[in-house]
Amino acid sequence: MTLSCFKAYDVRGKLGRDLDANVLRAIGQGLVAARGARSVVVGRDVRASSERLAAALIDGLTSAGADVRDIGLCGTEEVYFATDHYGADAGLCVTASHNPIDYNGVKLVGAGARPLSPADLDAVREAAEAALAGFAPSPAPGDVTPADPRDAYVERVVSFVEPGALGPLKVLVNAGNGAAGPTFDRIAAALAKAGARVEWVRLHHAPDPSFPNGIPNPLLPENQPVTGDAVVAQGCDLGLAWDGDFDRCFFFDHEGRFVPGEYVVALLAGAFLARAPGATIVHEPRVEWATRAAIAAAGGRAVRARSGHAFMKAAMRDADAVYGGEMSAHHYFRRFMSCDSGMIPALLVLAHLSATGRGLADLVGEMRAAFPSSGEINFRVADAEAAIARVEARFGAEACARDDLDGMSLEFADWRLNLRRSNTEPLLRLNVETRGDAGLLAARVAELTALIEGME
Repeated sequence: MTLSCFKAYDVRGKLGRDLDANVLRAIGQGLVAARGARSVVVGRDVRASSERLAAALIDGLTSAGADVRDIGLCGTEEVYFATDHYGADAGLCVTASHNPIDYNGVKLVGAGARPLSPADLDAVREAAEAALAGFAPSPAPGDVTPADPRDAYVERVVSFVEPGALGPLKVLVNAGNGAAGPTFDRIAAALAKAGARVEWVRLHHAPDPSFPNGIPNPLLPENQPVTGDAVVAQGCDLGLAWDGDFDRCFFFDHEGRFVPGEYVVALLAGAFLARAPGATIVHEPRVEWATRAAIAAAGGRAVRARSGHAFMKAAMRDADAVYGGEMSAHHYFRRFMSCDSGMIPALLVLAHLSATGRGLADLVGEMRAAFPSSGEINFRVADAEAAIARVEARFGAEACARDDLDGMSLEFADWRLNLRRSNTEPLLRLNVETRGDAGLLAARVAELTALIEGME
């Protein structure tokens, strides 16, 4: 049996079609066989299927001889933290994040919360497929121990800011009925105890496996007004919203406007370099001019990496970078095992607003004006190669620079494009940015759309 639920970076699929309890049990057995893991951290999100699937995963791990620390309902980043905190050989979070309600999956890391390489993941898949065909339990099964690393995790997250310097601010937080609520409450309590002057307005806060307000995916435009409108209605200074396993955090200014991810990366890059002049920042090449300008202005060193958590984390470690960010709202931190977190960027943005005395709309408005961007535009095309070739034929010779690190990036004097295949979906993704010219942006997007769709 071929396990189609193994994707580029993790395990993900439709319940009953791509994965079930038997598959999760085999993944646990395969992880031990492929990685030699003897101690494993397991956590899960709030989905109705997650508790059952996590139990099957734990059964597979222990039947293969591994000891398991079960940390229960949590965010993916808490599994990352616990894997390192407990010195475990691996960590697994049963989660489908922002996928539809009839999906689930597993996010996996190795010792020290290091990502598994494609070859590592292939080895786990092959071992899991072998386990499904036939598995001999270990004569010495492992033990299961409930564990709660949250206090230590909260201490690490809060250490990124000076709580007494936060505020005064009124902040709306939308947990989307995912896993974020209980963890955030512990963070908010720790901040308040240390003197933070932040008033929190909670929205859709309680974890609910039925997701009565829809699957939490704030990146989708149709999901953004609920947070933005609440920010305005409550008179908040800004808003925060998380996805289901809260490894991504999204921002809204005081007028309820969604802040595109590339500007958050630029904002955090500048904030880090203000505290660590000359430090290295990792970014991806889809949209980069605002980030590179912020890094250059603060005297930092910019390093490009392919988008995707495995590539970003590897680049973070290789470059000893203090911070790395993606426009998709994944943010990585050296003092957090070079892993992504949705809670740390929330606190850092609050700290930056408190320190500067400026609002998010003001700070981001400057970047929007200097480097307007299209946002990621997705195309479903019959022949991706032909579409890329048409764009290359039209613009390739005119480009003053080209970069093929992640798709095709072409740079011109006053505008730039990146065109790449999705790592996880059958899509062609386009991003365009300009130097302060919204009219040029619209014209290039229209021309490129026609080329990609074969209308020119």
